Amino acid sequence: VFLSWLERGPGETHSLRYSRLSDLDGAWSSPVPIVARDDLFVNWADFPSLLPPRSGRLLAHWLQTSGGAPYAYDVRIAQSVDDGRTWSESKILHDDGLQGEHGFVSFLETPSGDVEAIWLDGRNTIAPNPTPEMQLGFTTVSGDGVPGPTQLIDTRICDCCQTSIAWASTGPVAVYRDRSPEEIRDISIVRRVDGVWTEPARVHADNWMIEGCPVNGPSISARDDLVVVAWFTGANDQERVNLAFSGNSGQTFSPPIQIDDGNPVGRVGVNMSASGEARVVWLERVGAEGAEVRLRTVGQDGVRSQATVIATTSAARTAGFPRMAAVGDDLVIAWTDPSETNRVRVARVRSGR
Repeated sequence: VFLSWLERGPGETHSLRYSRLSDLDGAWSSPVPIVARDDLFVNWADFPSLLPPRSGRLLAHWLQTSGGAPYAYDVRIAQSVDDGRTWSESKILHDDGLQGEHGFVSFLETPSGDVEAIWLDGRNTIAPNPTPEMQLGFTTVSGDGVPGPTQLIDTRICDCCQTSIAWASTGPVAVYRDRSPEEIRDISIVRRVDGVWTEPARVHADNWMIEGCPVNGPSISARDDLVVVAWFTGANDQERVNLAFSGNSGQTFSPPIQIDDGNPVGRVGVNMSASGEARVVWLERVGAEGAEVRLRTVGQDGVRSQATVIATTSAARTAGFPRMAAVGDDLVIAWTDPSETNRVRVARVRSGR
């Protein structure tokens, strides 16, 4: 498991660092720096990542300002082929060359070892465009760390919610918060089948009408034909964390199962176990300003386990978004602890607990 984070440095400098969890002794390695700059775009909801493909390279992404506008920043990627000792010169993931918003990236390693990426692409939001609309971008990244041409696979989506992508039996399946002309912002899925991306389809018709972005994106996990999606919705003035299964690689989904305990913040993550159970992590409000990082297992039959409280945190933006990765059937969960000074904390949840 690789854990990456941004750390404050002197002045306006921030550095992107990572650590690796050893399979042998369960210890985290000393932090390794990837990049340090004074022009990184640092944001509570849109954060860097690190992908370790099986080919032996490490691929990192971060956000870097590109102009004077508040949301003018690029997605930059770099890779290492010597276990993080050196990194390639960074390259821009998207190909528009415009000073606009680009972010909320999700990477995927395909079974053949290729790397693919989706992100929110703001090339169409730059003034004086009379109809500014965020789009969903897609590209491949070569073994040399070079991005291919950008393909826009949805031309009107929500402005700043996280994306998520997984590999099903038919190919990649990606989820994101969509945006209809009537400002319905439900979760949509697109699938690439025989090399062609399908038209967007809603995972479920929540019919959440909201004239603004909730900054609360979905999460997807897949094993062969079985796909599971978790998401937050505020439809009908009822905040919920929902989950739905698909048995046909995301073509259709079961009715949603409510995951939360009645007062969710959202900020979900989902991981499917080898036995086909969904493990969902989210933030649940506790009291006026507090929250808990909670974990729940859900079977395909809809049976939910009791929620496990992983940690106490805050409902504020400073608490960020919990992240989750699997080690066998164990889970490693990371979150931001904003209690005094921001800290990244990690817990390992053993299988069967």
